[in-house]
Amino acid sequence: MSSGNLRVTGGPLWAGPGMFWPSGAVLASDGVVVYAGDAALAPPLPEASELDADGGLIMPGLINAHCHAAMVLFRGLADDLPLDAWLNQHIFPAEARWVDERMTEVCTRLAVAEMLLSGTTTVGDSYFCASGAARAYEQTGMRAVLAQGLIDFPAPGVPDPAQGLAVCREFVERWSGVSPLITPAIFAHSPYTCSPRTLGEAAALREDLGVRLYTHLAETASEVAQSAETHGASPVAWLDELGLLQRLDAAVHCVWLAEGEAELLAQRGVAVIACPGSNSKLGSGWADIPTMLADGCVVGLGTDGAASNNNLDLFGEIGLAARLAKLRTGDPASLPAEQAVDLALAGSAAALGLEEKVGRLEPGFACDLIVMDLSAPRLTPLYDAPSHLTYAASGNEVRHTVVDGQVLVKDRQLTCLDLDQAMASVRELAARVAGG
Repeated sequence: MSSGNLRVTGGPLWAGPGMFWPSGAVLASDGVVVYAGDAALAPPLPEASELDADGGLIMPGLINAHCHAAMVLFRGLADDLPLDAWLNQHIFPAEARWVDERMTEVCTRLAVAEMLLSGTTTVGDSYFCASGAARAYEQTGMRAVLAQGLIDFPAPGVPDPAQGLAVCREFVERWSGVSPLITPAIFAHSPYTCSPRTLGEAAALREDLGVRLYTHLAETASEVAQSAETHGASPVAWLDELGLLQRLDAAVHCVWLAEGEAELLAQRGVAVIACPGSNSKLGSGWADIPTMLADGCVVGLGTDGAASNNNLDLFGEIGLAARLAKLRTGDPASLPAEQAVDLALAGSAAALGLEEKVGRLEPGFACDLIVMDLSAPRLTPLYDAPSHLTYAASGNEVRHTVVDGQVLVKDRQLTCLDLDQAMASVRELAARVAGG
């Protein structure tokens, strides 16, 4: 947890939609923003550490609402495949053999490095052996909503599926209150890998422990067809018939929604987390974000895991979401730049239950921010910050990253972990994977 004061000045400030100052300042005390606005009007802040933007754009840190961070180990392991073949023939077998708590800790550290260096300050991470990942987040100081995975067959850390709920409970109880930056949660993999009983028990556990529940939903056309054949309804309609939809906090993907189902999700209070990079790479399609927003859905953005994306640069998801929206609607004004960026800010924050803490640089919000280098050729000249962030920027332009008032990346160098060591540790594991 942060202590002390921090002053960030020396560049323009885009604090969120409609909040831009050509010369801005952000002041924080004990990790909380106390001022964000015109640098000329900033009040004094005694004994503050200074972070110079050096002409760079000061903005809120991005929020990756859905990721399987430790899957960086499987980056590039099985590409150019449809989801069912990718998952069942390659990923599930690899996970069964190689995933344990040491793996999740080691690999999550590399994922943390990748995300912090590319401007993500908060992540919604869902995976097996989640305590290993929690240690990585605790050690590095990145903010995370971290969910223990639940599935109806033997999985890493849960050789007996009957113990899945107990493992989820143990994880939540172990990590609740340990760090203000780590929020434990539950991730029921999907309606096609979790029985109605498992889903119902997960929902009951969510309510008992007061945590959030997530699942993959309506990701592929084959999933929807299978649900129709097995249950006589789409995945969304089936969960609603079971009374489970309203007990779900967010659904990931939602590529194949029937007419009216976006409105139903909104009515039931279920946020949607779209992952356009992963969905398009797997040939699954892409979520109809304009319709979801028009129907009142909360929509956030995620990268998914590096095994299916194959990177964790959320700027790529922002740009892809905006472009795909225009392609779907035929309207170049669909999902304009500022709205697209805000999917990875307020939208993702709300999907993770952190809408009052992150996603804006305003008094009372956490001091989670990044500074983008505007001197790059691809960002010259600057007329409109959200336009640049959507259509021109990448994570390569991130100069500084601050989480909870702590500078975790300064001048493109990590201050919170040894990057060479993190990469070497993953390469060591990868050599074993490659050797079979």
